[in-house]
Amino acid sequence: MDRSPLDQPESRRHPWQRLAGLALVTGLLTAGVLARASNSPPPFDHLRTGFELSGAHATVACETCHSTGRFRGTPKDCGTCHGGAGALAASAKPANHIPSTNACADCHTTATWKAARFDHADATGSCATCHNGTRAMGKPPTHLPTSAACESCHTTAAWSPARFDHAGVTGTCVTCHNGTRATAKSATHLPTPNTCGDCHTTAAWSPARFDHAGVTGSCGTCHNGTRATGKPTTHFITTMDCADCHTSSVWTPSTFRHASPSYPTGHRQTLDCRSCHVANTVASAWKTPSYKPDCAGCHALDFKPDAHKKVDSPRILYTVSELRDCTGACHSYTDASLTRIEKSRTGEHSASRGGF
Repeated sequence: MDRSPLDQPESRRHPWQRLAGLALVTGLLTAGVLARASNSPPPFDHLRTGFELSGAHATVACETCHSTGRFRGTPKDCGTCHGGAGALAASAKPANHIPSTNACADCHTTATWKAARFDHADATGSCATCHNGTRAMGKPPTHLPTSAACESCHTTAAWSPARFDHAGVTGTCVTCHNGTRATAKSATHLPTPNTCGDCHTTAAWSPARFDHAGVTGSCGTCHNGTRATGKPTTHFITTMDCADCHTSSVWTPSTFRHASPSYPTGHRQTLDCRSCHVANTVASAWKTPSYKPDCAGCHALDFKPDAHKKVDSPRILYTVSELRDCTGACHSYTDASLTRIEKSRTGEHSASRGGF
């Protein structure tokens, strides 16, 4: 009985027999593969489930979501898979996620988890819940000290410019009004240790309340015609400070008191400086210098000889020089010998009585 060429030993086979056998085996294998391929199901269309695999979902292995081999009933919402627990756990909301009632899809997309859309209208809690320097940018180190909430001044539409209310500010005015955070005391500001709040208000910076009690320096430091009203052109010429004659409570009348012992103090009438200082200077202090420092130094021109009788008969009158001290004593004599006093007069004129 003849053997099949494939049944003969390899050594006794003719070369054409070996080639025929190889072709037969290859054909059988190919036929088996084609038979199996013809029985494979077509590719699955995930869109038929109502959940399109878009973005990053399209490259995820099936078992990532269908972890138990279950296909029907697989949830379609983000939160169930990205919940951080269970067999379907994936990237969950982190602990530092902003507090929000939004669904994931309201801000995130399947293309990328980061670079999410965001709307402050859906955020819960106060601004500082997120704007704390960790979740989102917080107050910068240069922010003015305040206990007010962010939303008291800022809006979600624009962080700046901000509304501002001094009511929530802590600290003194100069904490902010230091020339860096806010406008500070100007170079022409009057010298004073007072705090801003002593004179200014948050409602309006000017006009300001003012109290001389807190001012440092002399009057002329401010009353120089620039910072405040200075000496008028008609002012008495003097190098004295304003406070030597004036007070901060009332500017007129002046309160100057002569320190010189020769000045006849006690004038009842309030005199203008130029009533005596006719040349409007300190140097020309006497109308009739030859009679100073007596009353006649100013009042010599007011002297009326007829009213100052020394003897009736023959009629003898006093001279200015004799009565230069108007407040002193004088006498009327009986005759020209001036030995017998007829009448004595003392204190006839007094600076404190007004009428001369």
